[in-house]
Amino acid sequence: MATQHSRSAARLMMAPAVILLMGWMLVPLTMTIYFSFKRYLPLRGGDLGWTGFDNYVRFVTSTAFWPSVQATLVIVGGVLVITVVLGILLAMLLDQPMWGQGVVRILVIAPFFVMPTVSALVWKNMFMDPVNGLFAHLWRFFGAEPIAWLSEASMTSIIMIVSWQWLPFATLILLTAIQSLDSEQLEAAEMDGAPLLKKFYHIILPHLGRAITIVILIQTIFLLSIFAEIFVTTGGAFGTRTLTYLIFQRVLESQNVGLGSAGGVYAIILANIVAIFLMRIVGKNLDA
Repeated sequence: MATQHSRSAARLMMAPAVILLMGWMLVPLTMTIYFSFKRYLPLRGGDLGWTGFDNYVRFVTSTAFWPSVQATLVIVGGVLVITVVLGILLAMLLDQPMWGQGVVRILVIAPFFVMPTVSALVWKNMFMDPVNGLFAHLWRFFGAEPIAWLSEASMTSIIMIVSWQWLPFATLILLTAIQSLDSEQLEAAEMDGAPLLKKFYHIILPHLGRAITIVILIQTIFLLSIFAEIFVTTGGAFGTRTLTYLIFQRVLESQNVGLGSAGGVYAIILANIVAIFLMRIVGKNLDA
């Protein structure tokens, strides 16, 4: 049992790491809020003084603001649905005994370790190119006209690319949860003659509740700041400009750090709203 002296020593040893982490998080946040109230143009005069809430008003009244929020939420929602559904199916498949099971699992998880820019370029040039892409050849094989994915189905393309990156993560978490399932429950259900769908809905799916919650929460945090995939594929065109990409464009176009900082604050607010919503709706499984 820990004594008061040992607890004090533990806090003292942890203090440097905690202070470093707090500074790493709070310093950029403080600077973002500070510059959001200033007109700061590095290439056109530098610090031009305080503007109050002018940057916030300019950013939120922009005609591109709400479409970018909508695009962000559509991408996040689409990726979550695909990764959770396919992740469950893949996890159940990988849990079955098969030849070369270890190799198959490594191949399934491998895309998660590919850099977003690299995977986006691979999809753009090798799969979605309307002339020489794999999908174009496949379409021609079946006698159909190839699709210019990044212009005609731009949102679908982004969701497919990002889902491919995050599916291994969801599969790994869900596979771990499935492997922790008590096999006696499934054996009892089989002895009672329960069909496969009933075993899935009444035994497997409830057991995966916490794992699904973790997948959704972690992925949402990262997906709200999606940028690289859009930058190297559509460049924010064809309705794929997310809030993060809009901030990037506004800073580049106007060279106004204050305007971009205000957009960053809006992005933080959006992330917190979504996180609170998910914790209330989905996060209840953590207490189950």
